[in-house]
Amino acid sequence: MELKDKIELLAAAAKYDVSCSSSGSSRQGKKGETGNAHLAGICHSWSDDGRCISLLKILMTNQCIYDCKYCVNRVSNDTRRVMLTPDELSFLTINFYRRNYIEGLFLSSGVIRNPDYTMERMIETVRKLRCEYHFHGYIHLKAIPGCDPRLLIEAGRLADRMSVNIEMPTGESLKLLAPQKNKESLIGPMRFIRDTIAEERDSSRSFRSTPGFIPAGQTTQMIVGASPENDFRILTLSEGLYRSYQMKRVYYSAYMPVVSHPMLPTVDKPPLLREHRLYQADWLLRFYGFSADELLDADHPDLDCLVDPKSDWAVRNYDLFPVEINTADYETLLRIPGIGVKSAGRIASARCVRALDDTNLKKIGVVWKRARHFVTCQGRYYGGYFRQMDQLKQELMPYHAAKRLQTDDGEQLSFFQEILPQSNLQNLFLVKAGET
Repeated sequence: MELKDKIELLAAAAKYDVSCSSSGSSRQGKKGETGNAHLAGICHSWSDDGRCISLLKILMTNQCIYDCKYCVNRVSNDTRRVMLTPDELSFLTINFYRRNYIEGLFLSSGVIRNPDYTMERMIETVRKLRCEYHFHGYIHLKAIPGCDPRLLIEAGRLADRMSVNIEMPTGESLKLLAPQKNKESLIGPMRFIRDTIAEERDSSRSFRSTPGFIPAGQTTQMIVGASPENDFRILTLSEGLYRSYQMKRVYYSAYMPVVSHPMLPTVDKPPLLREHRLYQADWLLRFYGFSADELLDADHPDLDCLVDPKSDWAVRNYDLFPVEINTADYETLLRIPGIGVKSAGRIASARCVRALDDTNLKKIGVVWKRARHFVTCQGRYYGGYFRQMDQLKQELMPYHAAKRLQTDDGEQLSFFQEILPQSNLQNLFLVKAGET
């Protein structure tokens, strides 16, 4: 098979992995060498469905010994199998880079023979790029669960970022849809990478010559919609991953029915709106000081499709509002709909000079249409008066949100009520704050 045909097949098979954002790496190229991942990182471009395509995102092979029900590359799926050699992959990457097609490499692979063999071939590809082609651009390498920890160290010396996909939110779903994988095979590499990063950081304080280890950190990804877990369980897992494993990002991939199987739901469209809401909630966990049990709980286990998660929280906790914009502390400002991290900082600085009113807030960058219902300016309230909270939620709803909701498949998970008894759903695949 010609190289062009291999590329088309393997690039198409890799498009469902979304955890390939910019680097944040400190790797610098030297004079006479190729590429630089320092400062600028990756220059993004985006596909129609919002996925980043700025990297050469490709599989080494779509052959795999595993039979994960949701994966297009599963061993039982009747599809054409191809493989790229380390020489072909490194040659392809460096030539694409020189032609300004890409800014870096995102390399994953199906598991061939065993995890160690697969990881060795991926490392050989990256080593050729670094040592033979002197490529110092961004490289994101997938860690193969179950491989030898020594290979993870070797890979971490060469790559800017690594990731291990957690794939399913709970152990029960993982056992059902990916029976050859288990919790420890996924959590173990995450724990090892976390500990190695910490060791390298401590060593670098004493020895300047300490070699770098994945300077851009680690990420993970889980599939949303292939299993029946609600958003509360998903966000609780994400919160635990951030806290216990110092994840740079947790990515959410809306389930796309690329293969058919009796254990998978039948959907016309992937739940992209649900994926979007999870990213918004994830942002609140990382930068706004929210916790998962504040955004959702047993009575409200799923994110609202009509409004963003912060607006939904504010409506459900309307007794905390309105707040005076000129006296509220920074943490309270962050919880007001329509006020982001930058605008909260600008408000805190500007009110040291003068008292702020609605005109000032608009100039600062506050989304006044939403914020006016939750704040007062010098004691004056600019929002509306609502007899029911549904009226306020409707006021906060984006344009065409109702129409989008009507076209989104909100009942896709009901399929699993027959497969998984509720009693079995209690065995959560959750990473708690104190777990090591």
